[in-house]
Amino acid sequence: MKIKDGVAVITGAAGGIGKAVAIELANRGVRGLALVDQSELILDVASAINKLRGNIIAVGYNGDVADPKFRTDVYADMMAKFGRVNICVPAAGITRDRLAVKVDKETKNVAIYPIEMFRQVVEINLIAPVYWGLELVAGIAQERARQGSKRWEPTEPLQGAVILIGSVSSLGNKGQIAYAATKAGLNGAAATLMMEAIFHGVRCGVVHPGYTDTPMVRAVGEAIIQEHIIPHTQLRRLVHPEEIADAICFMISNDSVSGSLWADAGWHPAP
Repeated sequence: MKIKDGVAVITGAAGGIGKAVAIELANRGVRGLALVDQSELILDVASAINKLRGNIIAVGYNGDVADPKFRTDVYADMMAKFGRVNICVPAAGITRDRLAVKVDKETKNVAIYPIEMFRQVVEINLIAPVYWGLELVAGIAQERARQGSKRWEPTEPLQGAVILIGSVSSLGNKGQIAYAATKAGLNGAAATLMMEAIFHGVRCGVVHPGYTDTPMVRAVGEAIIQEHIIPHTQLRRLVHPEEIADAICFMISNDSVSGSLWADAGWHPAP
């Protein structure tokens, strides 16, 4: 599948991996970019990419990625402006780290991870990205049905790609009961969606980044990064967002790559 002249939707694009993916796709010649984020900074990112390209290819959409109407409105607006969306990288995500069961050393009281917090992480990290991907598949399926096309055949060009953003935490990580569960869940969602969506010519996969130099990772603090992350990373540094963006573009453009791709800089959990 060709990235050049594609139309892409990226969530979480105001910073970190999402922003790096947006810039990489722009550099590789997409004709339309929907940049989605809850931060108003997304408008500045879109403006910067348009300046980089010398024409208007990027549109910033400020809103809640978990809002179904917002999602469908973004797709409809992109369809009107650039044509059918054929690349989706839902990169928005949150962490709400806390031990699953925590004992207060002084009071000896036990606290369980708040269920409301778990539901929030599931909504943003698992349900939302899956449905942003499903929106792409639905658009392609509808267009092909209207054209009278049936099952996609390998003599045709591939119609689209959905790349979900997993994490090395999907293997399990202390203090991340909700985050790890959602990232592991994306594997099952991607594998199932690939089986179904290929009928319409759409591929789906997951890129699992290691600890990447993003505001989310930096928020844990330099001491934790140096003491608990870097020693377990073979490259002895954080992954650059641009490296993850390159891995995502590789997965989009190489038709034979399926399943999960690990871009972890050789990180392994502590024994």
